[in-house]
Amino acid sequence: MTLTDPHFSGPRSAGAGSTDPSSAGEAPADPRKDRPTTRPALDAAERSRLERAFRVPRARFLIGLPIAALILIWSFNGAGFDFIKLGDGAVNMGEFLSRLFPPDFSKIGIILALLLETFQMAVVGTVLGAVLSLFAAFGASSNIAPKWVYYPTRWVMKIIRSVPDLVFALMFVSAVGLGPFAGILAMTLGSIGSIGKIFAEAMEQVDRGPVVAMEAVGASKRQVIQYGILPQSAPLLTSYTLLLFEGNVRGATILGLVGAGGIGLELTTAMRMYDYGHLSAIIICIIVLVTLIDQGSALIRRRIT
Repeated sequence: MTLTDPHFSGPRSAGAGSTDPSSAGEAPADPRKDRPTTRPALDAAERSRLERAFRVPRARFLIGLPIAALILIWSFNGAGFDFIKLGDGAVNMGEFLSRLFPPDFSKIGIILALLLETFQMAVVGTVLGAVLSLFAAFGASSNIAPKWVYYPTRWVMKIIRSVPDLVFALMFVSAVGLGPFAGILAMTLGSIGSIGKIFAEAMEQVDRGPVVAMEAVGASKRQVIQYGILPQSAPLLTSYTLLLFEGNVRGATILGLVGAGGIGLELTTAMRMYDYGHLSAIIICIIVLVTLIDQGSALIRRRIT
């Protein structure tokens, strides 16, 4: 049984009623022919602005180069930098380095205990310093704080950055006594001046689009900070916190020189006693610890960025 459709007239031929240009033997149209052949015209002011961006300021560069050279030479002379003296002292440096070998690991237990204390100081100092620096950064960010808060906070940070950490360590040693607690307080206070400024600059560099949109719909200042500023600056804040931790590990070894805990006091004692083998073992252990922390911090930074 065969079913037939009265409206079906059979298959059409390739040329009858076909609208495909390829089946009719016609070449497809080139879409590039529809593009404008003339470049958009620029007015004189816009063209001058674009050309100025790639123009080298030759006059200022030629004038500034000899001035910079004179300042550099003046600084070398004022600081007493002498290549000849450095060459003559290379023999003494080589002799000092030769005394460091072989290292003496007979006191490895004391070294590891003090390294652990140094690491713990850096962890606590980093956490406290990062938290306090974050709160200080809110007051030091021009897009968050009003001017009557912004300028005093910036000035306080400048004062803190101007004071060396060893001075803070001596101050806290006289206040709370010898030990790692004084070093933690010194690292925390020093972090507010350095990392607090970097945190504030990271918050100031966020995209203003989401912030303006939230302000336009009536979001409060807390909501703008929580949902508009912190999410954008979080990768940078985390990276700078890791950088702070690396610096605190190195700084904790120096704070021990004034009795603020860590392995620095043992390092100073070994130098004063001319115990070069023990000194070499301490330096090798510090290098291993700092290298492991640097590698771990670099891995975390790559993951978050």
